[in-house]
Amino acid sequence: MAQAVSSDELDAQHVDDIPGSESTSEMATSSTAEDAIGSTTDMATSRKPICIVCLGMAGSGKTTFVQRLNAHLHARKVQPYAINLDPACYEVPFPANIDIRDTVDYKEVMKQYGLGPNGGIVTALNLFATRFDQVMGFIERRSSECEYVIFDTPGQIEVFTWSASGSIITEALASTFPTVIVYVMDTSRCVSPVTFMSNMLYACSILYKTKLPFLVVFNKIDIVDHSFAVEWMQDFDAFHEALEQDTSYSSNLSRSMALVLDEFYKNFHTVGVSAVLGTGLVEFFDAVDVARNEYDTHYRPEMERLKHEKALAEDIEKKEQLERLKHDLGKGKEVHLAAGVTIGGPYKPELGMGGDDIDDLDDEGEMEDQEGQLEADSFQRFLQRQGSKS
Repeated sequence: MAQAVSSDELDAQHVDDIPGSESTSEMATSSTAEDAIGSTTDMATSRKPICIVCLGMAGSGKTTFVQRLNAHLHARKVQPYAINLDPACYEVPFPANIDIRDTVDYKEVMKQYGLGPNGGIVTALNLFATRFDQVMGFIERRSSECEYVIFDTPGQIEVFTWSASGSIITEALASTFPTVIVYVMDTSRCVSPVTFMSNMLYACSILYKTKLPFLVVFNKIDIVDHSFAVEWMQDFDAFHEALEQDTSYSSNLSRSMALVLDEFYKNFHTVGVSAVLGTGLVEFFDAVDVARNEYDTHYRPEMERLKHEKALAEDIEKKEQLERLKHDLGKGKEVHLAAGVTIGGPYKPELGMGGDDIDDLDDEGEMEDQEGQLEADSFQRFLQRQGSKS
């Protein structure tokens, strides 16, 4: 079961028409998350909380990192707003204000749709995303009390790389609140150059899909220091030397990928943290503040520009349709009637009763008369046969 949450949150609300829902609901709205996009963009950005969406591969320590962020903020007397988006987790180690498990039953989704574990998680996120406009409403209601909204996501990273729910969630958040994508990496696993390059590939794909301020967090620096990974990101020669020690086919692939991706990931903002010890959290929140400024100066103006261009295009299309309508309804050519044709005469045939139709009716009447005569003759013959027998 979910942890205790604040009084007016989604833990007391359940969605009726989502497969796997556990109880009835008073959530009457049926609009999708797209209805939330642009709903409150006129609010002052400086008064809105920062949305921190934590992504990463399974086992990278995302949930532990989110739990540490919550503990750190509570220690600073800052009220966080935590949202759990992992429908398959057994227990949430932090007090979640909104928990997807209260809305969608992950196992029931697997049962009803005949899915495996990964497919069930993706489908559960997609179902939850159809009600994300209500989540946006809860966040807006608490925006004056909370500085940070923290999202914990499932380890199935494909949810945010190609699934529709990832796009719906990030676009809905970014249209209203300053949003930062945090990619959590397991530093101890990245000691292998091949694993490091795999993480960089995922990071680049998420960055260019979301187009939002992006922050790479090297977790578990209490095990291995992350300085080597930062060096590999910024110095291709150093990464090339590390690959020289591995002669497998995957190392050759990683070398080729590094030649292409080097210019994309070398300018990522990076922070080293330890979710267990709490190391590096001050630097993390400093980097989040920098990412917020990036959102205000780059992403939001671009979003407003695109919205303005879309509005102009819609206005032009409406004007063109109006002009076409006026042209279609304009004054036509004068039609001259043939000689001897009068308008408003005494005879007005009914609709569909032209001359051909009347002829058809006459023919049908004659056929009925002939059939009646044949039946009468046949009956007379029958009576005659009966009389002769008697």
